[in-house]
Amino acid sequence: MAKMYINGEWVDARSKETYEIINPATGAVVDTAPKGNRDDANDAVASATQAFAAWADTSPDERAELLYKGIELVKQNAREISALLSAEQGKPLFEASGELHHFLHGMTFYAGLASKIRGVQSPLPPAMGKHSYGIIVRRPVGVSVGIVPWNFPLTLMGTKVGPALIAGCPIIIKPATTTPLATLKIIGLLNEAGLPAGVLNCITGPGREVGESLISHPDVRRVALTGSSDTGKRVMSVAGPDFKRITLELGGSDPMIVCPDADIRKAVSGALIGRYWNAGQACLAVKRLYLFEEIYDEFIEALRKKVSNYRVGDPATKPEKPFVRMGPLHTAYQREEIEAQLADAVKKGAHVLTGGKRPEGEEFAKGHFFEPALVTDVSEDSKLVTEEVFGPVLPVWKVSSLDEAIAKANQTQWGLGSSIWTRNMMWANKAIREIDAGMTWINQIHYGYDELPFGGVKASGIGHEHGPEAVDYYLENKSAVFGGLDWE
Repeated sequence: MAKMYINGEWVDARSKETYEIINPATGAVVDTAPKGNRDDANDAVASATQAFAAWADTSPDERAELLYKGIELVKQNAREISALLSAEQGKPLFEASGELHHFLHGMTFYAGLASKIRGVQSPLPPAMGKHSYGIIVRRPVGVSVGIVPWNFPLTLMGTKVGPALIAGCPIIIKPATTTPLATLKIIGLLNEAGLPAGVLNCITGPGREVGESLISHPDVRRVALTGSSDTGKRVMSVAGPDFKRITLELGGSDPMIVCPDADIRKAVSGALIGRYWNAGQACLAVKRLYLFEEIYDEFIEALRKKVSNYRVGDPATKPEKPFVRMGPLHTAYQREEIEAQLADAVKKGAHVLTGGKRPEGEEFAKGHFFEPALVTDVSEDSKLVTEEVFGPVLPVWKVSSLDEAIAKANQTQWGLGSSIWTRNMMWANKAIREIDAGMTWINQIHYGYDELPFGGVKASGIGHEHGPEAVDYYLENKSAVFGGLDWE
């Protein structure tokens, strides 16, 4: 049975209650986890609060050294962690290994930043004194909370833990209820490397009770959430009145525009990975594809063939070549929602070119499997357009100009990522300027890079993770003035 990690120790929930973690491919119980509540959340905050002063006073080099040690321990246990993530989340083993690699890259990036946080020195007006100046000191904000979703639990945990720890902030991680196991394993290894008790805690249980208890606690000063737009609204309503530092990375409906001069082969591969990786369960996935009419038929046929090569099944196994494994959707609800969205589009005139149904066979009966779909002739008022599509269904439209493509791309409440595929730099720059999104990729798949700030606009959230900018949300500026003295 898994345990929570609070104040340097593995602990059960105070209530002693547990819940089961279910493999979405087989329906089997992977493990049980503590069902934490408000009392457990208060314990975690108390331990982090007690640890704050000493951790803030720890030198940046010492913080980095501890992170590097933890990173090495995680590497040594990579195979076990990847298998655990695959079992609890449903993604194929090669995707789970890729996520762990991304986590390790991000943590290494932040450990390297620890000694590079800089303040500012500025001369002041002569009236303050001939040699007066001011400085801005960077100080850790305080106890932080990271709320992590189930689709990429390790990567999105790392984007919160790394910046918090190098900034000098203790952090409490609240993983998604359904995917705590690989997270707990990593939290334990990072602590095993020598982190002081209370600096890195992890508490499991229902989000409504545990998450809100953490967010609303008066000693918590920083909240980072990755989740749905509706959850983001709730977090703002709870944390906002106390003026907590908040970042929200929320939903998306990312457009991909392919121009006539694009490298079609690379663009097809980009659409395939951008939409169907992790069974399409990504806020940053390609969710709307716009093709110039000159290349529409060629592109659609090439993409249809590649989508047809997916074989849904047990994520712990590999299909015969040239087929590619796709695991199940994470929950029964996810599959039902995708089915309803696709049915609504078909009712309004859409055509499904491949997939779009549950696979037949007894071996699929206990899992949440769904064959990836490619859809054309989709009405703009269908749920595939107006709602976030969190599964392997890609709607495609034909456009006659870049202006038309950008106008359609912006017809959404979200603005997370976007991409344009072209060799024309004028078109690329126009897309960067005019698409309402936090990020635009040019001839690249949709992916969050640790080196660049990542965040959205509109209903896709506020603030940024990734990049050196992410550390700023865990630091506050304090000004000091040196004036009125003759330094000569």
